[in-house]
Amino acid sequence: MDRQGVIVGIHGLENKPPLDEKRRWWRQAILEGLQRNCGVGADDLAFEFVYWADLRYDRPLAGDENKEPYRPGDGSGPFPRYDEPVSETSLNNTVLGHVYKGLDWVQTKTGVTPVDNVILQNRFDDLWHYQSENSFARAVRARLRDVLERMAGQPILLVAHSMGSIIAYDTLRMLEREAPSVRVDHLVTLGSPLGLAEVRLKIVAENGAARMPNNVGRWTNLADKRDLAAVVGELAEDFAPNDHGVGIRDAVVVNDYRRPAGGSNPHKSYGYLRTPEFSEIARDFAKGCSPAASELYETVQDDGARG
Repeated sequence: MDRQGVIVGIHGLENKPPLDEKRRWWRQAILEGLQRNCGVGADDLAFEFVYWADLRYDRPLAGDENKEPYRPGDGSGPFPRYDEPVSETSLNNTVLGHVYKGLDWVQTKTGVTPVDNVILQNRFDDLWHYQSENSFARAVRARLRDVLERMAGQPILLVAHSMGSIIAYDTLRMLEREAPSVRVDHLVTLGSPLGLAEVRLKIVAENGAARMPNNVGRWTNLADKRDLAAVVGELAEDFAPNDHGVGIRDAVVVNDYRRPAGGSNPHKSYGYLRTPEFSEIARDFAKGCSPAASELYETVQDDGARG
């Protein structure tokens, strides 16, 4: 492979459609966002997908079992951008955020996490198993590690949704110790539950500190204010900068995903992958890594300026 750069995705909680279908839908959501938000086509996008649902479920979702497939968004033009004043953009300014932050402080100080235990066991069953079963955690991490080691030496944009963000974080901290030459240029977390007190206490127990990994060049955390999985959406408050002084950049976004049968899901990966904020990250990553993508981007910008 050349050094054009690769986007590596890892999915989150619950059972999923078959690997090929899930990988294709993630890629289509990214491409849809690039086209509508940035006017950029990237059919040659280098994309790898880490799939682990088969480690927890006997068979993938098939046909009508999947109530939330990828579908192109309604309308045309850019997807919505979060545009409230900066002072209003904190996820923790919501009532739910304020309540949880108080409970979070108590849980972190005491090391006793009854609230998070209930959340993990009843809402995030996969994450509860990941936190309590070492063999499952090792198997999931190994899948991501294998991909990152195979891609070592290329620019990597690692995109981790939901529980995938915890897997990504744990794997990166492990690689930091065991294979420091493996690096990720940009980590993007989507709808991440890394802010839960129980999750951070596990991180501290395993790694000694809750901080940005040293083998990551940049970390952007995207969260929709309505996403209950990201109730503590501002990770920069809970994760210190790394040894190079680089910290997390939090950004509020609008996840516009809607189920085919009706109703929204502000936690869905496809909605996050086509937000303008993520599209700009993907565009700039491609521009910086690939001469072809850079030329395409510049052509589109020039055409837009003339028009």
